[in-house]
Amino acid sequence: MASRFKYGDKVSANGHEGRVVSIKKQGNTYICKVKFDNEYLLPSEMDYEESLLREIIKPEDRCPCCYTKWTVTKFNNQVWKDCKKCNKTEEVISQEAKNKKSKNYWDQNYKGEDISFDEFSKIRAYRESIPNWMDELGVKELGEELWTKEIAAQNQQAKVILRVNTLKTTRQKLHAILMDLNIETEFLKDQPDALVLKERANVFLTDAFKDGFFEVQDANSQLVAAFLDVKPGMKVVDTCAGAGGKTLHMASLMENKGLLIAMDLYESKLKQLKLRAKRNGAFNIEYRIIDSTKVIKKLYEKADRVLIDAPCSGLGVLKRNPDSKWKLQPEFIDNIRKVQAEVLENYSRIVKPGGKLVYATCSVLPSENQEQVKKFLTTENGKNFIFVQDKKILASDSGFDGFYMALLERKTD
Repeated sequence: MASRFKYGDKVSANGHEGRVVSIKKQGNTYICKVKFDNEYLLPSEMDYEESLLREIIKPEDRCPCCYTKWTVTKFNNQVWKDCKKCNKTEEVISQEAKNKKSKNYWDQNYKGEDISFDEFSKIRAYRESIPNWMDELGVKELGEELWTKEIAAQNQQAKVILRVNTLKTTRQKLHAILMDLNIETEFLKDQPDALVLKERANVFLTDAFKDGFFEVQDANSQLVAAFLDVKPGMKVVDTCAGAGGKTLHMASLMENKGLLIAMDLYESKLKQLKLRAKRNGAFNIEYRIIDSTKVIKKLYEKADRVLIDAPCSGLGVLKRNPDSKWKLQPEFIDNIRKVQAEVLENYSRIVKPGGKLVYATCSVLPSENQEQVKKFLTTENGKNFIFVQDKKILASDSGFDGFYMALLERKTD
């Protein structure tokens, strides 16, 4: 079977748009290299399984300036198409409105009567600048009241949080170093490695960053490594390491003792991790690209601890990626749930009897979180595990990113 994409196709990957520049077959799937449109995005090219890509469709439904999807509204008895990114507005002309295809588009994208501006601003989807399908999904999964609070919190500016690299320094020393640079930070209660910037600053230009004294990592993201209960001397596997923020945190908690295996589908991400690990002074990390099932099978029942930082919708980190609200599509979320189930089923086999596993996402949707864990525990492989505890963290409660993490322990008998 041929790939459903071809060279030059416009696609969306992880909320970023780009074009397919190469396609290669790998096992039973196809890997597409995507060159991103955003020139400031690093890396500028990345490999993706074709199942994780969404084709950009219907140019007439997109703003011609920036290719952002139109938001269709009705105001003062007129139908308008608005672009949230470049503020371009077009009136839907009567000829288009008479067109049957356009009428169907209108029926699918607008529900309600002609309203005043004051009433218009009271509608949550417009007030919080989210598509209707996302608003409906949030209400369905979290309930009206909780979703209203959560999406409002996700529209607040994200705080800058530093994670101190304890392989090289302490929180008190880093606090003093940054103070000398007129960068004020605060300690965060119950977070031993975290510092919060009082005001935003370009900390990447400091010698402290270049010397590997810290990484920028959200406070709730920092909870994941500690939740896995890694200790020096253990064999730990990070199955979806990516660029390695949590990998580096685990390396510091392990004090560079033991073995930490960082795995990912994409070599480009592991290359980034290698550079960061060198700067951090983390040298107990081994890097493995998941280019076949053999890579996983060789590790079956070998690890004391396994982290599955699963791919997800990212609906817990919208404040850091606000444009993803309009780039995400419901089809992507449907597909990613299937990927999450497969990843949990396959990678959980790496845990040895008596070992522990953490399944984590940066989503606030129960269908990606506790429901996935509950479903897994009913499978043949899942029956080998005991549910220990989980944490459901909302941005509206914590003031930081939304996260979920579940701790499972493999039975010894």
